[in-house]
Amino acid sequence: MSQSQHIFIVDDEAPAREMVGDYLKMHGFAVTLCDGGKTLRAAIETNVPDLVVLDLNMPEEDGLSIIRDLKSRANIPVIMLTATASPIDRVVGLELGADDYIAKPCELRELMARIRSVLRRSTPVKTVAGTDAAGAKATKNQLVRFGTKWLDLEAQALRDDEGNEHPLTASEFGLLKVFAANPKRVLSRERLLELANARDSEAFDRAVDLRIMRIRRKIEPDPAKPAVIRTIRGGGYLFSPAGDKA
Repeated sequence: MSQSQHIFIVDDEAPAREMVGDYLKMHGFAVTLCDGGKTLRAAIETNVPDLVVLDLNMPEEDGLSIIRDLKSRANIPVIMLTATASPIDRVVGLELGADDYIAKPCELRELMARIRSVLRRSTPVKTVAGTDAAGAKATKNQLVRFGTKWLDLEAQALRDDEGNEHPLTASEFGLLKVFAANPKRVLSRERLLELANARDSEAFDRAVDLRIMRIRRKIEPDPAKPAVIRTIRGGGYLFSPAGDKA
């Protein structure tokens, strides 16, 4: 990478955030340390991170509240640090748009692997903004129709017919990309997780349904009667490019 990717680490425990920060710096990342939600928001005003590593259990403001606020402002990838190992917190965090989680105390090499995996699936906003005319032409060949929206595979963005971009988390993009590559094929939850390079765990398995629900709200003409991404009883999900006309 020509430019260091910037990671924000949010943890109220100074030794924990400094240990993670030092390890990431050692591996070439730019790092900003934050002791809570206020510090994080102030830091984002001056510099948008490529990824946030966020402790869920903090006295000032809980991590789930921070994820909700963060995802309403910008599509910044988030990896949750969970000390309680509560599946409910993990599922809620994933439903709010977090991209992965790891239990505390974390193995630093595993955290590094998860960071790199999420960054690979995420959109570097800075590079997308600078697309030139030739790039735009190439991107045109990478558009896939999903109901009321277009998925731009090159820019990893979801847009409507007027060109307005609609927020898409890295994990949602991963699922849409899998559907785009497998039209009219029934994909089980396990197969979706495998193809989207997500971890095969209870929380992620349950979160597939939540993510599909969120995606449907964005792309289906009538989310209550999904026709683009259909549920196949006992089988999984099927992407029907033409909706009911297929």
